[in-house]
Amino acid sequence: MNADDFPTPDVDVDSVDPETLKDRIDAGEEISILDARMQSDYEEWRIDAANVTSINVPYFEFLEDDIDESVLEQIPDDREVTVLCAKGGASEYVAGTLAERGYDVNHLEDGMNGWASIYEAVEVERYDGAGTLLQYQRPSSGCLGYLVYDDETAAVIDPLRAFTDRYLDDAAELGVELEYALDTHIHADHISGVRDLADEGVEGVIPDAAVDRGVTYADQLTTAADGDTFEVGDATIETVYTPGHTTGMTSYLVDDGLLATGDGLFVESVARPDLEEGDDGAPDAARMLYESLQERVLTLPDDTLIGGAHFSDAAEPAADGTYTAPIGEIVEEMDALTMDEDDFVDLILSDMPPRPANYEKIIATNLGQNAVDDQEAFTLELGPNNCAASQNSLAGD
Repeated sequence: MNADDFPTPDVDVDSVDPETLKDRIDAGEEISILDARMQSDYEEWRIDAANVTSINVPYFEFLEDDIDESVLEQIPDDREVTVLCAKGGASEYVAGTLAERGYDVNHLEDGMNGWASIYEAVEVERYDGAGTLLQYQRPSSGCLGYLVYDDETAAVIDPLRAFTDRYLDDAAELGVELEYALDTHIHADHISGVRDLADEGVEGVIPDAAVDRGVTYADQLTTAADGDTFEVGDATIETVYTPGHTTGMTSYLVDDGLLATGDGLFVESVARPDLEEGDDGAPDAARMLYESLQERVLTLPDDTLIGGAHFSDAAEPAADGTYTAPIGEIVEEMDALTMDEDDFVDLILSDMPPRPANYEKIIATNLGQNAVDDQEAFTLELGPNNCAASQNSLAGD
């Protein structure tokens, strides 16, 4: 049964928009969620937080007039429950059947698709370079991006195709012109927005070291080699080649204040090394990552902020609400960064999570070898990013 096939409930059902639900979670309110998707979808990807109680009862359990009592016993009857599904149709129906039975329920507008549309911009207050630096946060997948602007000029790092218009609108609202869109590497968990922004007149930039993977559109964009710089007002963005997660992985040092590391180093973990060459190539890639971290990243001043392209449920935001941290602090909390090479390789190969959903098709799309429309692109990247080496935090152990 498709979402559009569900009948309209006989009772009025309140809805909650994704942004409001996110605000309530962020405020620490205790939230109860009934996730009506299939169990496999729920186990792969769901709304998760310390103050969220989530149960999974698939929608088909509510299709009969006489709902099994064992199903109803799972639903809290002493507090409000938010029902959600993939797109919002099944959840409205399920919420209606529960409301008819006296439950205090609402449903999430547009379901998990709506949740995936949340994209927040938070200022990196500890950034001390020229201009202003914002961190874009997509809580549904943990994707992060960066917008630096100064003197009527701006650049975005690791933009998402789904939010192409958002970057342009934000730049216009800030009174700046978006001049550059830079990718750190060929992403495996989301569709890049660099080419779409280039179509809108922004200078698209991809790492020169990534071209040999089979990028079909390199001649249409700028390729950035190690040491290249891009000027954004008085701020300088320097290209820093940091292979390991991929052979083309490249970081961008934003005016000596923050290193946008892509998937090389996160505030709570390091990159997984198996998405380009698979399990066979992972050990060599892990050694490449070790060298990049030791020689290119950890040699920067301790107060240089690290900002990755992702955060996980294990990550704690800084006081300013961003997922950034000084290099010195990360080194103190993450033993992996002070290990010798062999121990480092053994560690990051020992606990890798499942590969990102649809990663092979996403990589092919980002290489330009596969074409998808906007809706398919959005659907491909739904779910967790899983780009870190460990299923748990490596920081603070």
